[in-house]
Amino acid sequence: MNASKKRRQSVSAHPPAMVKKVVKRQERALVTRKDLTDAARQVFARDGFELARVEDIAAAAGKTRGAFYANFEDKEDVFFAIFEEDLSRDWERVTLHLSEASSREDRIRALALNLSAVIKDRRRMMLALEFKLYAVRHPRKQKRLAELHRAMCGRCVETDLNKLIPEFACAQPEQKRAQSAQIGAILDGLALNCMFDDGSLSEEQVLRLLQANLRVALGAEDGESVWIGMQPRA
Repeated sequence: MNASKKRRQSVSAHPPAMVKKVVKRQERALVTRKDLTDAARQVFARDGFELARVEDIAAAAGKTRGAFYANFEDKEDVFFAIFEEDLSRDWERVTLHLSEASSREDRIRALALNLSAVIKDRRRMMLALEFKLYAVRHPRKQKRLAELHRAMCGRCVETDLNKLIPEFACAQPEQKRAQSAQIGAILDGLALNCMFDDGSLSEEQVLRLLQANLRVALGAEDGESVWIGMQPRA
């Protein structure tokens, strides 16, 4: 059978009207998923991750429980969808800044500026911290959730970091894991303390702490104290 005959058969097997229906169905499915993730953000912010219910997320989106479970396995699954959205949006922005950086210090500053913007997003950081606490409170789930979290970070971030930050690209897998954990630790710690004691650290102090930590994590300054130059605010 020649190629032109195969194409004619393919077109006749899938008439334009049927193709349009399939496309519209796919578009509706994407809209439904987006509505559910947006609703989940609201419900998580209002009730906290631990107390949030699937029924409330579906209701906030104007959908049924069936629609929720057609898109997500559970509220942990929708958390990771939100997490992936946020990471993708972050790295679209930061990769542009990193690609324009001409030195290691410029790259570190670009990363620090991005992380400082994340720290300012109270709702996002509350969800991230609550999710980790939820995992800790459920030991049977903790390992799986931590591995999923780490894998998603790697999938969304590591490729770009390898291309744009030589210090990261040259590291061994275990070293990359330690680097990511160190950066995550100071991100969580700074966010928690800034939320708890608003105004205790200036934006400039937060930025300097992030830059100092990134230098150590990426091996730019071995063992340098991240507290150098940090003075209490008057």
